Amino acid sequence: MATSLKPISLPPSTNRFNQYLPIHRCQSLIRCCTSLKTLKITSEPQPVFDSLRSFAPATVANLGPGFDFLGCAVDGVGDYVTLSIDPNVQPGEIQISSINGIGNCSSKLSKDPLWNCAGIAAISVMKMLGIKSVGLSLSLEKGLPLGSGLGSSAASAAAAAIAVNELFGGKLEISDLVLAGLDSEAKVSGYHADNIAPAIMGGFVLIQNYSPLNLVRLPFPGDKDLFFVLVNPEFEAPTKKMRAVLPTEITMKEHIWNSSQAGALVAGILQGDLEALGLALSSDKIVEPNRAPLIPGMVGVKKAAMDAGAFGCTISGAGPTAVAITDSEERGKQIGQKMVEAFMTQGNLKASAVVSSLDRVGARVVTSTPR
Repeated sequence: MATSLKPISLPPSTNRFNQYLPIHRCQSLIRCCTSLKTLKITSEPQPVFDSLRSFAPATVANLGPGFDFLGCAVDGVGDYVTLSIDPNVQPGEIQISSINGIGNCSSKLSKDPLWNCAGIAAISVMKMLGIKSVGLSLSLEKGLPLGSGLGSSAASAAAAAIAVNELFGGKLEISDLVLAGLDSEAKVSGYHADNIAPAIMGGFVLIQNYSPLNLVRLPFPGDKDLFFVLVNPEFEAPTKKMRAVLPTEITMKEHIWNSSQAGALVAGILQGDLEALGLALSSDKIVEPNRAPLIPGMVGVKKAAMDAGAFGCTISGAGPTAVAITDSEERGKQIGQKMVEAFMTQGNLKASAVVSSLDRVGARVVTSTPR
């Protein structure tokens, strides 16, 4: 059974670029291309911290017509990783010491780093850096329900990737960390970056290509307000099942329609036009129509959101979370209440609502202990 989202409180500075830790950001770059061959780590870096605690936000993938190539990060909900140098762990290896958080995640998630999304991403970063002289201990705190459609696995992977990199001085580029996260995603949910890229980079991200990895940051105007209403019902929607219902072929008419809506969505993001963004977000004719019937009450929930004044509403990722957008936190709370009521009346499902702003930073360190 899904577990209600619990908003968290982070220091305001952690959602701004001028952080106290110099995490490497492609702030002025719109496109980041890389492959493993571009890494130039010639010698093993030494740790600059004994321990640190990192956070990675929830993500909304697809955004309606942007199936598998568009996603964004949302602030206030996500996963934490605590990473430390551990003399009791074999040098060059990592151990997952604990897993806790909401729901029954500790019983569902493996502590074997080879089978845990945080562990897989951490190992990938360690290999990129060539870490062989020290062992690491990792503790995972889940703030996101499993199978919620909010990038739960990506948040864990992103928090772990940024933690390992920063523990050793932040030698890798952001796009390298996305590659490490993709190693994790490929094992647990499929080789797609529309969750892991925004979880690491923050903001809106378009995945243009995978070979080589080509990520396009879509800057949303800083003077515009954007709030996400995330409504999570007590219902599980396994990604594998939600992908199985998608059509293997579509008509030319559907292709043209969804392509034009995806273009309008990107334009709305860049211009900060919430009306245009919301209209495009709500206009998918390929994925959402096939998935919505599998989420009890989803059609009624979308209608309730729009009737309550949302600019747009769709399924977040593979679901079952529904996401609506608005320009006011107070209006977002009102929209969320109507959506929660609709899940109960239309789908007989209990649900919880959280109103979050756009996370413009992505995965970051929140506390640290120097060597």
